[in-house]
Parts: sequence; structure tokens; C-alpha cells
Amino acid sequence: MARASSRHRATQRVPPNAPAITVDGLSRSYGERRVLSNLSFEVLPGEIFGILGPNGAGKTTAVEIIQGLRTSDGGNVEVLGLDPSRQRPQLRSIIGSQLQSSALPERLKVREALRLFARLAGDVVDWRELSEEWDLAGLHGTSYGSLSGGERQRLFLALALVNRPQVVFLDELTQGLDPAARRATWRLVRRVREKGATVVLVTHYMDEAEQLCDRVGVLHGGRLSACGTPADLISETGGSVRTRFSCRQAAAVDGLDAVPGVHHIMRDGAVVEVVGDRSSSVLIAAELVRRGFVPDDFSVVWPSLEDVFLDLTAGGSR
Repeated sequence: MARASSRHRATQRVPPNAPAITVDGLSRSYGERRVLSNLSFEVLPGEIFGILGPNGAGKTTAVEIIQGLRTSDGGNVEVLGLDPSRQRPQLRSIIGSQLQSSALPERLKVREALRLFARLAGDVVDWRELSEEWDLAGLHGTSYGSLSGGERQRLFLALALVNRPQVVFLDELTQGLDPAARRATWRLVRRVREKGATVVLVTHYMDEAEQLCDRVGVLHGGRLSACGTPADLISETGGSVRTRFSCRQAAAVDGLDAVPGVHHIMRDGAVVEVVGDRSSSVLIAAELVRRGFVPDDFSVVWPSLEDVFLDLTAGGSR
């Protein structure tokens, strides 16, 4: 009976449709340096919310305050209806965390880490089942120091889930991983959300945010410069579409600047780049076909979240 009770999942009930996280007017300084200034945003239940920003923007400080690991100088934070500054013990049982500075003793074996963290969480889950679920069973006897970067991240994700958290914080989860390991880790993050958790993902990789996040908030200078879905933010920038192809026939290119939506045309030897609005690439393709010219390397480069990020962190705000 005691065993069943110890594995009862801790939950925090919040009103229907209420945000999982509310940050209102958060501020924090270290001496004379202002790190966060009137930061406000909400994270919705069940979404993957990305926090982006250049180094020193206050991303990690904000996430640590939200978890109750640091104090703020002002403002209010609620996580599932709890105040992290006053209700940290209650909050610990319903959140999971993988911090940027996460590390384990080099000689600690995977089996020992899983068993220890599960016990500290009250044996909410069976560590063996968690090990199977996150493909760690074959690494039970391997020491932490011998794990590859991708294996360490699998272990950290599993350890963050030992209490079946309702909210999971992941800070620079894929930093230093090779492209294959990064994409494998992305699949694991999606699995965390599929299991019902809300995920807060701190990252400086724009492709990662575009692939994973339902919404993102861009921090710059301790303030929120923009917040929305990646697609909406990209659309709002009004960034130009670049259409590229090779052409040595001047007649096939002459006059393309008169096509609706085209801003200007650049040439570098045989390479032609047409800069225009979002409809220009389709109209350029149609015009080339009408002229009897079909390039075999026709490509379109769309605005990306990286363009939004560079625009906002250069001083813009939305």
C-alpha cells in the first residue's frame, strides 16, 4: 500500500484555460547591471514555448527565477498557480528541469543516476521503466564520463522526468551536439510534450526553435522584443524572398524587375538573384516559363526565424 502511495503522481490543478506560466513585470539586477527589465509573457498548457536571445539577454536568469532557483527584484511569477519564490517545495514535485550547467559525477553509472533521482523524487515512476522508455537500458553499467553528448542528453531528459512533471524546463539542451544528435534530441523533446507536459525550451539555435516551438519569445536587453508563433513572427518582419537561378542569356532576364512584387535584381556572373515579396517567386517562375527558359537550379530562399532574430536584436521591437 505504501509503495502505491509513493508512486502517486503529484499534480497541481489550475483553472481551465489558465496559463501554465505567467510572468508579469519581472526584473533582476546584479549590482549595477540590469539583467531583466519588466519582462512579461505567458506560457500556455501543453505547448513548447521557446525563449530566444543573444548571450547575456537574461534567458537563463528568467528561467531560474521561474523555477524558484533565483529571487527577483520585482514582478510576479506563477507556475501552475504557485509562486516559485514562496512555494518552491510544492513546485519541485510538479516540474522537471535540465539546466544549462547540468552535470553528474564522472564515475556515476547510468543505473545509479536513474535510481538515485527516482528515489529523491519519491519513486513516482519506476526507474527501470523510465530507462527502457528513453533507450538507456543498454547503458546501465556505463559511467557518466563515458557517455557521448547525445547519450548524456537522453539521460538528462530521463532524469528531468522522474517525477512525471507537468512543466519541463530545458536550457540549451542541444549545445555542443552534432547535427544527428541534435535531431535525435528534438524527437525526444516532442515525446515529452506528447506525454502531456508543457515545455519551456531555452535555445540560441533558430532552426531548433522553428522545428520545435509552438510559440517563441525573443529576449533582448532583458526585455521581451517579440512573442508569437515562428510563422507569425516571420510574416510580421516583412522579410524579402530571394529567388535564385543561373542564366547566361541576358534576354531571359531583361525586364524581370517589372514583374509585380520584385524589388530588385542582382547578378554575379551567371547567377541571378531576384529580391521581392512573398508572391514574387511564383510570378518570376511563370515569366521565365513564358519566355521559354526553365533553369534547372531554380531555388527560393524564404525569410526565417533567424532573420527575425537578427532584426529584433539589432534594436527593433514588436
